[in-house]
This record gives sequence, structure tokens and C-alpha cells, in this order.
Amino acid sequence: MNVGNRLDLCIFSQNQNTLEHLAQHIEALIFATENPISVDEIQKCLQEAFETKFKKEEIEKGIESLQKRYGEEAFAIEPIEIAGGYQFMTKAAFHTSIGTYLKQNSKKRLSKAALETLSIIAYKQPVTKSEMEKIRGVSCDYSIQKLLEKELVSITGRSEGPGRPLLYGTSQKFMDYFGLKSLKDLPKPKDFKEPDSQIGEQAPIEETVSAEAITTQEDIPTSSE
Repeated sequence: MNVGNRLDLCIFSQNQNTLEHLAQHIEALIFATENPISVDEIQKCLQEAFETKFKKEEIEKGIESLQKRYGEEAFAIEPIEIAGGYQFMTKAAFHTSIGTYLKQNSKKRLSKAALETLSIIAYKQPVTKSEMEKIRGVSCDYSIQKLLEKELVSITGRSEGPGRPLLYGTSQKFMDYFGLKSLKDLPKPKDFKEPDSQIGEQAPIEETVSAEAITTQEDIPTSSE
């Protein structure tokens, strides 16, 4: 066997080994990333790392094998599709334990005032501050400031109206925070059983979460945190 054939055989063997362990490499990437990682990002990373072309179907198949394995009762976490990518999340059966831990560590969430402002931005985006205040009936300066600090909303541009006021929209972190794949997953108005009886309450941006509320999806961390 000449040198060229040996080299080809070595490369083939290495590629086969990579394919066999592809799911493990994908698992490591999903675990290591702070934010959800997309199929395209996984594909690009592995292709550069191993100098080998991977089909998108191969990446998706690897993710499916991970979801199947972590779907077993032996695991408390699983890779979930969220915000256009994949991230390890704790299973619902363990929300009570995590909720208790978060309560003990004074975990805080968005207040009603902040949620009202964020809801208006989510459903009306792109939207100006004056439009938000017209709907809420009170100033939104403080809520917008805190939502920007938390990176749940972002400035998307300027309106063509008088004074060219800033336009606000939701961010990628908003999608991650509420576990949404896309804005189409936002609840439709008809899904709300009871509308809020009052809107425009002036309140701090944060408030301590109650024992009942702390177990919601937005407060459950991933295993990679």
C-alpha cells in the first residue's frame, strides 16, 4: 500500500470515528454554550474543527439521538429547541426543587409594571415610548430603562414621525427568557381567559417571586449555568 492510499485510509478512519461520535460533539457544544446554539452554528463549528463536511441532516440526526437518550427517566435535563437553537433545560418534574432553591436565594422576576410594558413591546413592535404610554396611561421611562438593562428589549431604529422617536422591539434574549421559538408562539389575545381588570400600575421593576410563581419556565435555569 503506497503512502497516498495509507493517508486516504487514515483520513477515512478518522472521519468515520468522528461520525460515530458526532452526537457527543454536539452534546458538548450544547452544554458549553451560554445561549441556545443553532444547527447551522453546530455544523459550521464541527466542519472547521474536523475539516470535514457535515450534512445538516447528520447534525439533526445527532440532536435527535441526544433527545431520545436524555428523554429517559435517568436524566434530569434534556436538550430543548428554544429561540432558534438548542439548550439543555431541566425537566418539569424537577421544577419544585429548583424553585425552592431560587426562593432561598431571593430570585427576582419582572414586576407587573415591567411585564405590561414588555407585553406592549412584544405585541406592538416596533413601538415608540409615547405609544406605550398611551396604552398604559403612565410613564414607561423606568420600565424601558430596566428592560434595556436586562437585554429583553432593544432599540430597533427611529420612527418617521415628528421628532423621529426611538423604536423598541424584543431581543433574542427575550425569546430565550420566555422559551419561545419565534414571535408566532406568543399567546393570541383569544387565549386569555380573563383580561387584566386594571392596567397602568406604577411599581418597581423587580419584586420577590412567590413560592407558587417561582416554578415557571422563565425562572428555571439550564444545567450549563
